[in-house]
Amino acid sequence: MSQQKSPKKKPALNTYARFSGIAFQMIVIIGGGTYLGVFLDEKFPNKHSIYTVICSLFAVLISIYFVVRQIMKMSNR
Repeated sequence: MSQQKSPKKKPALNTYARFSGIAFQMIVIIGGGTYLGVFLDEKFPNKHSIYTVICSLFAVLISIYFVVRQIMKMSNR
């Protein structure tokens, strides 16, 4: 009789590394968007710091999009 090999489990460290990479990517995207907004507010002053608000929110939406896309990709594997 031949024994069937059980499917190999992915190491937990590999999973943690992927999720920490996703978190680092979110931090970089949101930080970059906020920095761009602050830069634009200094260059083009306005009353309500609208460039910082818009760029920060846009960066959050972009980072959420990338996170969802990566999680969908990991779940398909």
